[in-house]
Formats: sequence, C-alpha cells, structure tokens
Amino acid sequence: MKTPKRILMVNFGGIGDEILFLPAISSLKKEFPQAKITLALEPRSKSVKDLSNLIDDVMCVDIKGKNKYFELLKFVIKARLGKYDMVFSSGANNLIPLLLFMTGITYRYGFESGKGPFNLSKILLTKAVKLDKNRYASFMYHELVTPVTDIKTEYPEIDAGEVEKEPNSVLVHPGVSKMSVVRHMIKTWTPEIWAELIQKILNTGKKVYLIGGPDDKECIEKIVEIIGSALNFENLYGTTKNIMDLARLTKKAEVLVCSDSAPMHIGVGVGTKTLALFGPTDEKKLIPNNEKYIAIKNNVACRPCLWDKRQTTCENLECLKIDLDEVVKLI
Repeated sequence: MKTPKRILMVNFGGIGDEILFLPAISSLKKEFPQAKITLALEPRSKSVKDLSNLIDDVMCVDIKGKNKYFELLKFVIKARLGKYDMVFSSGANNLIPLLLFMTGITYRYGFESGKGPFNLSKILLTKAVKLDKNRYASFMYHELVTPVTDIKTEYPEIDAGEVEKEPNSVLVHPGVSKMSVVRHMIKTWTPEIWAELIQKILNTGKKVYLIGGPDDKECIEKIVEIIGSALNFENLYGTTKNIMDLARLTKKAEVLVCSDSAPMHIGVGVGTKTLALFGPTDEKKLIPNNEKYIAIKNNVACRPCLWDKRQTTCENLECLKIDLDEVVKLI
C-alpha cells in the first residue's frame, strides 16, 4: 500500500458524534502526517472543524433533508472527483459498502453489515471491521482505522488554546437539542430542578456560570428568573458566538455540569472535570469510565432504555430523580 495523500472520513450525526469521531482521525493523522483529511458530515455538525486542526476540509451531506438521495449522489460524485486514496465510514447501514464502492476509492473501510451471501461489507470493502455498539463510542469508531494503524488515541482532543483555570468555578449547561425534545426523548431536568442544584452549589461558596445554546433560551430564562441576582452567579447565555467560545469557557471552568449532550463531549475534549446527567441513555457508550468524567445517574432497573429498547422516553422518568445533595458532593 502506498502512503495515502488524501483520506476521506464519513460520519453522519450531530456535533457530539463528530467529537467522538476525532480520536480515529487523530490516529490516522499521526500515522500519515502528510495526508490531507476530509470529513463528510451533516451541515449541522460542520463546526467540529473549528475544534480541531486535524481536519483539512469538510464535505457537507444533508442526509436528513428532503433530497437525501440527490445529496448522496452528489457525495459520490465529489468523492470520485476528490481522488482520495482511502475512505473510512462509520455507518452501519447495509448499503454503506455499496456507497463507498461507488466512490471508486481504492481502499475502503467500514463496519460489518448484513449476513449470508449478500453481505456487501465482506464483498465491497477492503476490510470490514466488527461493530461493537456496547462500548464507549470513541473506542467503537476508532476500530475503523485499526486495519491501517497501530496508534491508539483514546479520547477526543479539542485544541482550545491556553486558558487559565478559574478556581472554585462551576459551568452549568442544562440544555439538550430541541430535536430530542420534539421527538419526546427527555434527557434532562426541568429548569426548576437545575435552579435548585445551582442554588445548592452557590451555598458551598463556589462561583456558578450558566451557559446554553439557542435551543436553551426558555430554560435559561426560567433558571435566571428563579435564581435572580444571587451572589457568585453569572448568566453567560448569549455571550458565546461559536462553538470554540464554549470550548474555552469549558476549559476555564474547574467543573462542568451538563446533560448528555454535545457540551459533555466538549468537556471531555478539553480535559475539564465533567459531571453529566444520564437518565434514559447509556453512559457506558457516551462518556469515559474514570474519576474525571462522571455520570450522574439513578440506577433504577429500567435504565438505560433509550435507543436500545425504545425510541421515546416514558412518562415516569424515574431515572431522572436524583439526590441533588449527592451531585453537589461530587462537585
């Protein structure tokens, strides 16, 4: 195999998925430092390029839009014209091997999919990698590059520059995407519970900064209404202009408290102690298992359920009923 000059990586999903994909890109960049890497992703996630110098270019593919098949056709054409030497795709759909084959790229890597004589992954891919969904997603994605490198990058790394830590500071990001709420996938507390937690943190003498994205406006406003002008409390909503601003704020904080959402992955990426709320989702797949990155959870028998057992959350949400004093102790 010749040393590749151009590599195409394909990973469709939200910004959190793209951050989890960074270790695979990092190991490839270390193995082939002269190669230019293009990441094909959904338009909503293109800002991941601002978080890392590993990605030379992005190729947006709007697979959630009305013209999905036209977008995929454009992707194939762009991939063929790009003259890539290798392509790696995280998709587990049975048709992904066919899509990669159509690009004309010589070396094609993806996950095993399909069974029996019509297992296209075994026929059309240079190497089909076994898919293990029951592990931390970064480890799962990283398996894609193991056929070409022995280098192992464990966690996402986000380059937020030199930022000095602020002692006794806690950054609170309570939000989740509106898409998950619309689809009735409830993964976070109500604003009232977040406000109660913030008040308990303030009572310990720590400084609390409140932050959120455009989807969190109503939640932030309610929390601020409840907390008021409390000492050592500052609402930073609206002060971040882009995802790198959020990464720098996260790196500055001593502790990040958030939901199972993209800010959690940013916390891991910048190395800030992160406490993430996990209700119906599986923390083993989404956050590293160590003392620095902690899942806030209630170990009821029915969790985790979301995605593996059901596509929406239940009405009771016992999994989100957590002793806030215990959370404060972790902070």
